[in-house]
Amino acid sequence: MTTSAETSSETSAGDRQEFTSIEFRNTVGSFATGVTVITTRGHDHLYGMTANAFSSVSLDPPLVLVCVIRDTEGSRNITSNGIFAVNVLGEPQEAISRYFAARERPRGLDAFRDVPHREAVTGAPVIDGAAAFLDCRLAATHDAGDHLIFVGEVVGLGQDPDVRPLIFHGGRYRSVTDD
Repeated sequence: MTTSAETSSETSAGDRQEFTSIEFRNTVGSFATGVTVITTRGHDHLYGMTANAFSSVSLDPPLVLVCVIRDTEGSRNITSNGIFAVNVLGEPQEAISRYFAARERPRGLDAFRDVPHREAVTGAPVIDGAAAFLDCRLAATHDAGDHLIFVGEVVGLGQDPDVRPLIFHGGRYRSVTDD
């Protein structure tokens, strides 16, 4: 296993080890993450997308971040309306994760047709049965390669401690088990 110290001694500033985007994706896929659906509103409809690039940032004020591919419907909607909700999916919601990850899913007014949900304080949809949700107003946007990092101030939240989280690791969904 190569450590960052070993790598830095082998390369000079500005150099980088050669690797493919698939190798990068597989390597970062070694980090187990929860699965979220980021939801927001379009001009006349609701919008959702599966994402695992989510993190808490600050307790005071309460801030979280999500990373969204630049120049997509989701990034344009969050930028224009300044709101989003993070829905932390539970184990039974793998189908919802797959639905919002699918390119061929219904869009526009039909996007949430078959997804039970309610409206959060900001107007963003909150998916019923999620392990938790955080309702956010956009606080900052940062460029990061082919993504935008949206930092949101949490204005509403909720959780169900009885719902086990849906986990993604190594390119597949996993379950949390108590030993």
